[in-house]
Amino acid sequence: MAGDSSQEQRVQAAVCRHRREMDWFWAEKVFSFVMSDPQVQRARAQAEAAEAQFGLELRARLQPFQGRYDQAVHDGDVALLTGICPGKHGRWGRICVLDEGHETSMEEPHWGHNSEGQPIAWVGNAPDDW
Repeated sequence: MAGDSSQEQRVQAAVCRHRREMDWFWAEKVFSFVMSDPQVQRARAQAEAAEAQFGLELRARLQPFQGRYDQAVHDGDVALLTGICPGKHGRWGRICVLDEGHETSMEEPHWGHNSEGQPIAWVGNAPDDW
């Protein structure tokens, strides 16, 4: 009897894994389909251009925050790094270098550099594990 219960648990776990894998498979298909639409691509390109332009406009004022962030990473300054905004778009290589709460205290968007090293500003966050 104990063997039956163990086997039933393994079967249930396998079914759950399969269901989760299929959910991800179909979610990725839908996401790819939506993102391949020409209108979505145009809107994305316009948003990226606006973020890059805004990033350049804010660069003179906010660049010291990037220098501070880079130095904290180099030095392993955990105290400073934990006080930095948690806002990021990890999938797109963006990390906000401003102080936590800047959206309300400074009324600034998120600001940092993209994965190509160009300044970028953006509003809102996305889950890291998208």
